[in-house]
Amino acid sequence: MKLQKACAVLSAAIILAGCSNDDSAAPTDTTAPAGSATYDKDVKSIIDNNCIVCHAAVPTNGAPISLATYAQVKEAVLKRSLIIRISLENGNSVLMPKGGPRMPQETIDIVKQWEKDGLFEK
Repeated sequence: MKLQKACAVLSAAIILAGCSNDDSAAPTDTTAPAGSATYDKDVKSIIDNNCIVCHAAVPTNGAPISLATYAQVKEAVLKRSLIIRISLENGNSVLMPKGGPRMPQETIDIVKQWEKDGLFEK
């Protein structure tokens, strides 16, 4: 009798554990918190006005990558030193946009803030 009771309790515990909410499988929130810099609102126009001439969907003028999409710009920030490249001083051979002039610091700061805020698209 004790064995049956123990098996019933163990079975109930296993069933209840299987019904618990597993937050790790929940979808992640991709919406930026209010007040955060986002690609669509803040960064896309900077890229369009300063980078897309060379970094279009089909790069030109020797540009090695496209910056035509959110994913490409995010990748460039995370893995290709985009913020470092736009932050260099005038005259540096790897300053972007190539051939300068350097973007205003306020513009660079928006891109830096976007990274700090989590690189949200919207």
